[in-house]
Amino acid sequence: MSAHTHLHEEPELSSHATVQLVIKGMNCASCVATLEAQFKTVVGVHSASVNFANATAKISYDSNQTNIKTLKNAVAQVGYQATEMSENVEDAAQKDEAERDREYKLMINKFMLAAFVSIPNVILMYPQMIPGLSDMLLAQDNTQRMVWGVMGILTLPVLVWCGGHFYTGMWAALKHRSANMHTLIALGVSAAYAYSIAVVSMPGVFPQGVAVEPFWDVVTVVIALVLLGSAMESKARGKTSEAIRKLMGIQAKTARIVQGGDIVEVDVEDVSVGDVVLVRPGEKIPVDGVVKNGTSNIDESMITGEALPVAKSVGDEVIGATLNKSGSFQFTATKIGKDTALANIIRLVQDAQGSKAPIQRIVDQTSGYFVPTVMILAIIAFVVWYDFGPEPHLIYATIAFVTTLVIACPCALGLATPTSLMVGIGKGAENGILIRSGDALQTAEKIDVVVLDKTGTVTKGEPSLTDITVMPDFEDERVLLLAASLEQYSEHPLGEALIKEAKDRNLDLLEAMDVKSHSGHGISGTVEGLKVLIGTSKYLSENDIEAQGLEDIADIFSPQGKTPVMIGIEGLPAGVMAIADTIKPDSKAAIDRFHAMGLKVVMLTGDQQQTAEAIAKEVGVDQVFAQVLPEDKAEKIKSLQKEGAIVAMVGDGINDAPALAIADVGIAIGSGTDVAIEAADITLITGSLQGVATAIEISRATMRNVRQNLIGAFGYNVLGIPVAMGIL
Repeated sequence: MSAHTHLHEEPELSSHATVQLVIKGMNCASCVATLEAQFKTVVGVHSASVNFANATAKISYDSNQTNIKTLKNAVAQVGYQATEMSENVEDAAQKDEAERDREYKLMINKFMLAAFVSIPNVILMYPQMIPGLSDMLLAQDNTQRMVWGVMGILTLPVLVWCGGHFYTGMWAALKHRSANMHTLIALGVSAAYAYSIAVVSMPGVFPQGVAVEPFWDVVTVVIALVLLGSAMESKARGKTSEAIRKLMGIQAKTARIVQGGDIVEVDVEDVSVGDVVLVRPGEKIPVDGVVKNGTSNIDESMITGEALPVAKSVGDEVIGATLNKSGSFQFTATKIGKDTALANIIRLVQDAQGSKAPIQRIVDQTSGYFVPTVMILAIIAFVVWYDFGPEPHLIYATIAFVTTLVIACPCALGLATPTSLMVGIGKGAENGILIRSGDALQTAEKIDVVVLDKTGTVTKGEPSLTDITVMPDFEDERVLLLAASLEQYSEHPLGEALIKEAKDRNLDLLEAMDVKSHSGHGISGTVEGLKVLIGTSKYLSENDIEAQGLEDIADIFSPQGKTPVMIGIEGLPAGVMAIADTIKPDSKAAIDRFHAMGLKVVMLTGDQQQTAEAIAKEVGVDQVFAQVLPEDKAEKIKSLQKEGAIVAMVGDGINDAPALAIADVGIAIGSGTDVAIEAADITLITGSLQGVATAIEISRATMRNVRQNLIGAFGYNVLGIPVAMGIL
């Protein structure tokens, strides 16, 4: 089933709503399972996805049956806090960063105190490490006990302040009959501390001849190490949102507005729709808009990933945050604030980073069983060592119990997948690739067939003049000038190709008289006193022009997938112009990359078989389906899937919507702000097929990293827990 299809399985209700909540108090992967189970108990909730890596929950619900307040209350009932994510993306990210920074500093301060107390604790618990210290402590009967008592008092603030959040976390979980990582640590250090108090204050309760020592060092060292791990984890989580921070960092801070005859500099937040904005060379474009006057070349690489600057003139769209390279121009603001292309991209990246891949759901479920399993194993270890272990039973049993509880690490499991997914989705955004969900990212790795729409995907999607062949006594540019001058009075798309070529050659078009259009046949008129005809060989023959020589030339172009247009001037055959939808410059290189990655490449088109095969041959496509109607494209995808292929469909996201939806991964090729975001799982902001190969490479690298992380996390726990239980 397509990753994209999943997104549309929820009931299509007018009351359907989605909210993203920021969750405070999540401390391990088992919290994810607790929260998701809690959301499922709320009436009206269709689905809920909790992401441990960025501490968010995305809930899809029926607003007729529940509301955001109810959802927040449900979160509070299981011991966490929820706040709605700010509409303002920049504001939300800044708050999130400030909160992470505060959390990181607090963790480091707590770690430093725990580490500071751990040093004398370890030294005094193992005095034999320092020559003479052991003799000094044993010189008098009570010296060692007094030192232990002092160390117990110093350990108390570490337990209460540095480890206090373990107890609040455990209590919140216990209230709802669940357990989490805090439960493991709180039980472990409490058992060690309680045992140590008994050793110091009631030595008489222990059997004679048994060497009894406190575990103050276990308490402080365990808390210090867990705090250090939490601080590093917090730092790692912060790095996953680097892509969003980079995207926000490229926004312009000010804009120059034209008011009457004056230029006023304002903050970008104060620009309104309809304002005329002036942009000078070297400045960033503050918001989205349409060029009103002037021309320039714009570097759009920060949004599209496209390296070459794009020429802009009157009527062209410009994107906020892109860089004006050359001329000054004025544009009318059309989209501001959260409606700009950049804000939409940031929001999509945030949504995608909050989503889950199927592999992560399995890990979350596993993590939910992890903590109770570890607690059971710790109790088993205690009982076995107490009943069957060597003397002193109690000490060995307590050590096995404490170490089993504190060595287990559900956090490693919980972070293994979402952290990699967030980084992968962020890397995609930096390369102009918008990956809509974790599902899409995971599925893209398995793609083995790439299906390409032809027009606008492999080709530019607009007709261009490719060849001019003229008869003796005629000149290329003269024939082109006369033909283009006549075609400027026509609306035929083939005529536009002639006009564009003439303008590209800096030819000044002439006035035409007596222009007559003959639908399906051609066009005629007088240019500079010369009778000019453009059309089919039949049309020229009907007007007494000998077309046989032109037909011979046309027969060369037709097998190449080019449309021949014949021109007659003053009753004589003048030449043939070949027009075709030309291939994008990097399409062949991209298809070569697909082949190098072991992918089969198929092309789907509504075009004629001959034209399709000519283009397929030129770019190296493996299989062609020509003369396919838009509604039949989805059927072709299904037939490939029935053969066992995992299919990616690449199209423009509008004509190809059914095929994009039915494919395992739908990839829409857009350009600039005209991005067909809603039609696909992955959207390429640039029009290059190279982005498809890059997206698949990112997916493969991300999933490889996920597997490495999971092997490391499972391996650590599988090996660490038996060691802690004393099996080895």
